Amino acid sequence: MSELGSIDNPVKFKDQDYDALLQKCLKTAALFSDTVFAANQSSLGIPVDPDPKKGVKWLRPKEITSNAVFVEGTMGTTDICQGQLGNCWLLAALSCLTMHPQLFVKVVPSGQSLSESYAGIFRFRFWQYGEWVEVVVDDRLPVREGRLLFSYSRTTNEFWSALVEKAYAKLIGSYGSLKGGIISEGMEDFTGGIAYSLPVSSRPPRMLWRAITAALARSSLLSCFIHAASVKEIGTVTSEGLVKGHAYAITDTDKVQRVSEEVLLLRLRNPWGFVEYCGPWSDKCKDWDVIDNAQKARLALAKVEDGEFWIGIEDFCRLFNTVEMCSVNPDSMSGEAGDDTATPSWTLSSHQGTWVPMCSAGGSRRYPRSFWKNPQFQMVLSEKDVDDYDYGEDEDVEEEDGEDDVVVAPVSKTEKQREKKKKCTVLVELLQKYRRQKDQVNFLYIAFHIYKLQDKPGSLDQQFFSNNSPVARSGKYRSIRSVWRKVHLEPGSYVLLASTYRPNLQGEFFLRVYTKTGNIQGFQDFPCTNNYSVMVMSKPVLPEDQFRVQKWFDEKAGSDDRVNAVQFMNLVNSVLEKDYELPLETCRQLIFGEDTGGRGRLSRAQAEKLLTSLRNLQSIFFQFDEDSSGTMSPFELSLALNAAGVECDNVVVQLLWERFGAGEQYLPFNGFVSCVARLQVFPLIFENLESKGAKKSKY
Repeated sequence: MSELGSIDNPVKFKDQDYDALLQKCLKTAALFSDTVFAANQSSLGIPVDPDPKKGVKWLRPKEITSNAVFVEGTMGTTDICQGQLGNCWLLAALSCLTMHPQLFVKVVPSGQSLSESYAGIFRFRFWQYGEWVEVVVDDRLPVREGRLLFSYSRTTNEFWSALVEKAYAKLIGSYGSLKGGIISEGMEDFTGGIAYSLPVSSRPPRMLWRAITAALARSSLLSCFIHAASVKEIGTVTSEGLVKGHAYAITDTDKVQRVSEEVLLLRLRNPWGFVEYCGPWSDKCKDWDVIDNAQKARLALAKVEDGEFWIGIEDFCRLFNTVEMCSVNPDSMSGEAGDDTATPSWTLSSHQGTWVPMCSAGGSRRYPRSFWKNPQFQMVLSEKDVDDYDYGEDEDVEEEDGEDDVVVAPVSKTEKQREKKKKCTVLVELLQKYRRQKDQVNFLYIAFHIYKLQDKPGSLDQQFFSNNSPVARSGKYRSIRSVWRKVHLEPGSYVLLASTYRPNLQGEFFLRVYTKTGNIQGFQDFPCTNNYSVMVMSKPVLPEDQFRVQKWFDEKAGSDDRVNAVQFMNLVNSVLEKDYELPLETCRQLIFGEDTGGRGRLSRAQAEKLLTSLRNLQSIFFQFDEDSSGTMSPFELSLALNAAGVECDNVVVQLLWERFGAGEQYLPFNGFVSCVARLQVFPLIFENLESKGAKKSKY
């Protein structure tokens, strides 16, 4: 069986199995009713209309029209029209998808019908952060005043696009959560590809047309839009019939011969299904009068108000600001035609991660005391490659506000290309997860930084990041779902940090890194080192502690001259300051780390050693409890552990915090002692497991 999460074995959303549900419905002759995404107001996610006449009913396609079909003829760009929801970004991406059958069938599996084996259940697949997810829906659709409330087809008895929209709404949380977005989100979720923006002004018109043509040939999804200068401008129609702040799908390119002039054209589509461009080469423009019928037939010119139109490349560059592209793989980003059957030239490495407040959410470089606590990923590049392509790159990445005011001498384009050939090509994308949920869209400002490692690999501390500048970055922190950049790095070891702009913001992310195949690239875990015995336990026993232990044992020890956990707790708490006394459970953890021969009782020497260690740990705790609160944050915990000779990566610190922090934001002294005790025990357990031939696991 294919790997779970692949297109052939997608993850079942909410554990709903399409085949099992379909067979159950067919066996009982009952139409499927989805209880996960029920036909109610919660699934709509929009305010209730106070007018009773505008109430929403949930109807199945054949209750809307008797001759309803899943698809009429073939699927095409004009099948999709936007309803009463601001989700042009999603529908424009879906329009693009219809142009590529091999991609479309991944999202809309074939064999679905409103007649044959019909049970009111349908399935669709979407890419979500490294894996494909299959979403099951029933075919009850929201209807107001006899019309579909949201997406609909120009062919009034066709319902596939409305059902895709419903499945995506279920995946995100509600229809309302689809309101407002960037088309790159939809493009990536329909393909699993990499989406990026290209300023129209970055290429001369004819060069841009060639790049778009080649990208379409390589099954890339393309769209475009006009920037709105303000919120008020969004949705306004220009004198040319174009909508500002609105996503258009780029569905084709072609050219026509007008007398002795070759005219380069783009075909665009407005997801509304109406409101079309009315300038040169639009549907009813007289420019077509001088074009022979054979050329017009090849272009399938249709003079109808369906939202689709042609526009000349020069006018396109004059009127539009940005082209959005989504490439299924980095080779498709080349803007050059090529053999799609060729062996892929890239290797993918992907990682899931989290930003945990007070632990691994260190913020930007404006917060040097915590920046180093952000998730770190070590990247090893071993072999340079040749990659002459710079499409979509931005070598002169904008600096973060107030950072790195360094003047760099300009480098010629020829020199840049010469340098690239000595380096490794790396494409990095950082995506934040689950920020579009229910009726809220709340993207964090995110970015990534890459640093060159000079010394032995290991978890890097504040001093390293204070003394070194990044060799590459994604650019300014941006409040969008994903940021990406293609960079060229010298062979060697690097560390990549993913961060939010402000510290202590909760979030999850997905990181994927493409490198050229042949350049053996790998991500390595930072090792945890333990020099606790050298840093803490090697210090000599204080004479007063030795005297106290001897006296205590003389009075309290059993016949075996040992003390149990309760007796040891009383001994320790007679020495430590009152606010830093240890509970019984912590004392048991300390005893568990000692070789007691299975008796759980301490000898005099062991008690002396532990008491000295606790005094030293208390001194370290005082040192890093900078606000004298009697507690420490996860950031302070990591520093304190390092001072105790225990160096851990963020994952281990996070696990310790979840175990001993008990959901609190701050850790008392006994929690710090428990963390140290746990880290002392695990190496012994691993050694024991390895000696028995057990497989080594990561803590």
